[in-house]
Amino acid sequence: MALAHAGELKDNAKGKAAIFVRLAGGPSHMDTFDLKPNAPDTHRGEFKEIRTNVPGVRFSEHLPKLAKCADKFAILRGVSHTLAAHALGTTYLATGNRPLPSIQFPSYGSVVSKLKEAPKDIPPYVSIPRDINNTTGFLGLEYGPFETGGSPRANRRMDVRGLTLRGITLEDVERRQNMLQRYDNAFASLGSSDQTVAGMDKFSQRAYDMIRSNRTRDAFDLTKESAAITRNFDDQSFSQSCLLATRLVEAGSKFVTIQLGGWDTHNDNWNRLKTRNLPALDAGLAGLFNTLEDKGLLGSTTVFVTGEFGRTPKINQRTGRDHYPRAMFCLLAGGGIQGGQVVGESDAKGEGPKDRKITPDDVAATFYHTLGINHRQEFHTPTGRPVMITRYGNVIRELV
Repeated sequence: MALAHAGELKDNAKGKAAIFVRLAGGPSHMDTFDLKPNAPDTHRGEFKEIRTNVPGVRFSEHLPKLAKCADKFAILRGVSHTLAAHALGTTYLATGNRPLPSIQFPSYGSVVSKLKEAPKDIPPYVSIPRDINNTTGFLGLEYGPFETGGSPRANRRMDVRGLTLRGITLEDVERRQNMLQRYDNAFASLGSSDQTVAGMDKFSQRAYDMIRSNRTRDAFDLTKESAAITRNFDDQSFSQSCLLATRLVEAGSKFVTIQLGGWDTHNDNWNRLKTRNLPALDAGLAGLFNTLEDKGLLGSTTVFVTGEFGRTPKINQRTGRDHYPRAMFCLLAGGGIQGGQVVGESDAKGEGPKDRKITPDDVAATFYHTLGINHRQEFHTPTGRPVMITRYGNVIRELV
């Protein structure tokens, strides 16, 4: 609340929590949400367009469920940058800042975890199952994610390491915590002067609170979800991860990361997409949007879906598409985002923005805006260096 009173957070922001969906590997914009049916054979893919429930907006034929709820999210086309390496592109899209060798920027989840207060016994930032780019940057370990270490299974209570009491009781945990507290008191001076140790101590205290919390354990128990909600999802791990994300937000988590990999389709692009990735994406995301609405959470939960880049419009000799950051898509929903629209446009061959370039920085600024976070707010590194949350970028006004 102190930050809100200081003007850094807006109390009237519609977004109270966020779900970040990372499409690892870089999905093709031209085979998903930005098809080019009139492009030459060298560029045009194998998939046909289908209508959505938004007039004039069309998707790939392999996204029928998303086509039926297109009014719930906005599509950004012509998002563009220049980093064609997976690691660099991932860092850029996960932080809203172009990577620099001199500083490590914190991920969205770490920023939100720092600025948005969660209940004491609920993990504020959860990564399902883990996130290779979960850097806390200069913010410290206490703002890192709680990693589930695995994916949920349909109609099962998730056995999460660190939360499940195997062969021990809460009394055993209490005794261990009391012993640790005595050691912490003995070495208090070390913890107060070392950021890493202090961060670990705060992270450990929250983990202890979660172990003792029935609310946290219930959030990870998919058997407690109603049949009306579970039927929104199929049994695949991505779909069930999306379901779990809605339960975590409902319980009080402020940021949840989900991953769907396999988008690095240098060869056999269309077969891999139509038999695996697109059906999984379609079922999971449609279930996510519909369930958030059913639970009354869509308006207060910002959803951000992105890969690290797009793929080449021109088809390679292996019937695939290669890395291509000059044109990609992002999806935004909830948190006050005006759904049912397309913002931005790529050119006739999908090779770059037609007129207006949207940068990852712009998307980050918009994402933070929905959560009431001023993206130009400054943090300070341990050495005292002031660093903006997102240095460049402007809020995309059509969306908010």
